[in-house]
Amino acid sequence: MAGEFTRRGFLRTAAATAALGPVSASATQGAAATARKPDGPVVIASANGLRATARAAELIAQGVTPVDAVVAGVAIVEADPDDHSVGYGGLPNERGVVELDASVMDGPTHNSGAVAALQRVKHPAQVALRVMRRTDHALLVGAGALEFAKAHGFKEEELLTDEAREMWLKWKERHSDRDDWLPPLEPPDNGAAEIKSGGMLYTHGTINCDAVDLHGNLGGVTTTSGLSYKIPGRVGDSPIIGAGLYVDNAVGAAGSTGRGEAVIKNCGAFATVELMRQGKPPVEACLQVLKRIVAHLTDPRLKDSSGRPNFDVKMYALAKDGTFGAAAIWSGGQFAVHSAGRNRLEDTAYLYERPPKEQ
Repeated sequence: MAGEFTRRGFLRTAAATAALGPVSASATQGAAATARKPDGPVVIASANGLRATARAAELIAQGVTPVDAVVAGVAIVEADPDDHSVGYGGLPNERGVVELDASVMDGPTHNSGAVAALQRVKHPAQVALRVMRRTDHALLVGAGALEFAKAHGFKEEELLTDEAREMWLKWKERHSDRDDWLPPLEPPDNGAAEIKSGGMLYTHGTINCDAVDLHGNLGGVTTTSGLSYKIPGRVGDSPIIGAGLYVDNAVGAAGSTGRGEAVIKNCGAFATVELMRQGKPPVEACLQVLKRIVAHLTDPRLKDSSGRPNFDVKMYALAKDGTFGAAAIWSGGQFAVHSAGRNRLEDTAYLYERPPKEQ
């Protein structure tokens, strides 16, 4: 399909020119064909959303609306204790408390709902959907979000799993030599938490999921436990409409994962949809937004020795006609896609080639 050809062609160009810095957006111009309607449900998500795309596509085929379908899809990941970036099992803030953020947006009505810094409720995306449909508000936070969730029958539960607690404790014990937290005296046992986190005690993970049905109607969701070990109350881009998620039923949907502060400052999802409105193919729209993020980066703490970002952001975009794309600042990323009856992972386009040792 045209969307697949666009990404493959761009990746070949990017690999050849990576040493020169950000690739030219012209590499993708005109490469994506357009159609009046998708030939079947199309669902895209971040790489941890492969089960979500399959479930959402299944529900859309049964007549469920795109926004309800993607919320049901990401619920699988929110309930998975082995995914430390969302819901149950998500990594906590610096005090060891899991705080969850989520937003939803419905294309046909252009309504949205979101929650931020929500504690003790496993499925923030479902609460965000209730905010959209049962309030006159767009965003509820903290204690108010919890009170609202409980009023609608959501049950409080402990979200910090034993594995996530061990990861948090290791961070507490190792991140400073100027406090009284000490690691165990015995040698590390390379336990499950260390292995499953790949030796990394931080995560910037999130799941964004967007869908379009046979009628060209769109819906989207973004859900996360946020930056691990964050300052309590920190809110990233995920629950911010226009930053971590945006849907315009006349154009398309977009979302993001990665460093939320960078996405917020550049209105990432909204900017991506606006570029698609101007006729840019989804993958090119994602790349142009990432270039804005890089161009606006002035903090030396956030740059590597070559002056490039020392963090990653991924943008995801789905057009009303079913074409799609995703791009990252750094190479090596993937995203989930369900289209033409197939559910799979595909490689993202990118701005910079990651050195081989960092792959």
